[in-house]
Amino acid sequence: MVIKKIRFRLKKPKKNDFEEAAKEPDLNLDEPMQAIKKSQKTPKAWLVMLIIGIVSFIGGIVMFLIPLIVPEEVLPDLIFPSVPSQKVEDAAVVYSDLTGLQLADAAIKTAPTFCVQTPNGIDGARPQVGLHQAGVIFEAIAERGITRFAAIYQNPTSAVIGPIRSLRLYYLQWDTPFDCTIVHAGGADDAIAAVRSGGYKDLTENYVYMYRGNYPNYDRLWNNLFTTGPYLMQFSSDYGYTTSNVNGFSRMTPAVSNKARIDNGIAEKLVITEPATNDINTVTPSVSSISLIFGGLLDFNVDYVYNVTTNSYDRSYANGEAHLVYDCPTENLGEPTPEDVCTLKQMSPSVVIAIVVDESLAWDGYHEDITAVGSGSAYIFQNGYAVPGVWTKNSVDSQIVFTDANGQEITLAPGQTFVEAIPTYGSIEY
Repeated sequence: MVIKKIRFRLKKPKKNDFEEAAKEPDLNLDEPMQAIKKSQKTPKAWLVMLIIGIVSFIGGIVMFLIPLIVPEEVLPDLIFPSVPSQKVEDAAVVYSDLTGLQLADAAIKTAPTFCVQTPNGIDGARPQVGLHQAGVIFEAIAERGITRFAAIYQNPTSAVIGPIRSLRLYYLQWDTPFDCTIVHAGGADDAIAAVRSGGYKDLTENYVYMYRGNYPNYDRLWNNLFTTGPYLMQFSSDYGYTTSNVNGFSRMTPAVSNKARIDNGIAEKLVITEPATNDINTVTPSVSSISLIFGGLLDFNVDYVYNVTTNSYDRSYANGEAHLVYDCPTENLGEPTPEDVCTLKQMSPSVVIAIVVDESLAWDGYHEDITAVGSGSAYIFQNGYAVPGVWTKNSVDSQIVFTDANGQEITLAPGQTFVEAIPTYGSIEY
């Protein structure tokens, strides 16, 4: 903003103005005059005092008027710098559509995504490798009560990712909104038919971009097919799949989520944590442990314990075994055996969501059929709280939306998110 210069022009005083002013009765000069005559014996002393008074009066007026008459000489132009608004600063922050976390590089927002079908059996699939780096992970029964993961990565850099196993149709339907390359080793007939007819980016068992870990002298048996972050990115480059348009879950910003943590006491109430009046699906405060029962096998039922220090949920199996995975270097190590170059750490996602699904035995009497498109009960665990609600997926292409009992969408905390598909014959305990 610039302050405009303002000039004032004053009428020049006439010669006799001050003499006339001296004659005004308000000045009451009679008494001072008499005092001067009494104290001074000569007329010259009185005249000197009068002249000094008049000069001082005129000088005071001139000093007051100078800044107004010539402001350009004493008031320079003032230019104030513009202050950017908070909205402009916030607009510059880029968040991942996959995880809701802030991105240091805006280009990663549209980087290629990969949906890797990862086994969870006790026949060599554990520990998985790089699974903790996936932004979203779906877990459901694949066959005979054994669960499997659809792990979704964006711009992966891990030296090892896997193992890789076969695809199921419901995993494909959950994967679709993330615009990812489907990474798998074969699959059920209906899943393979859907991939081929649906125009998906598809990477099935391929030894240009995958490898076997020290096969056959290897403890993982048939769960030894791996890939790497560089291999997946090379595949995308070779086939022109250089970007992904991720349709992710609705997320809170990290700052809003931090205010909603249970240990912060909800200083500012959020819609996500406010129970509706007379609503039986109220928020359950201070949920420290969760048990998810897929079926009768303790090796595949899951327990989570809320870790207030990390604001995440430490994951273990119901048999007491912590869910450990291999954390690998980010540099390209070729085709290593993960046990040789990686270290173990426990899975601990930021958000755990249990959705209740209709499940039945497939036509072959071995695989499972799960209804992925539709709706059902949902339980969202984040920031130390439990929020009961409803999940809805209107089509294969649309993303799952989570709403509360009033139909309001529930936004998720940023970070890794586990979506657990619990069959109607299972249970969710907390």
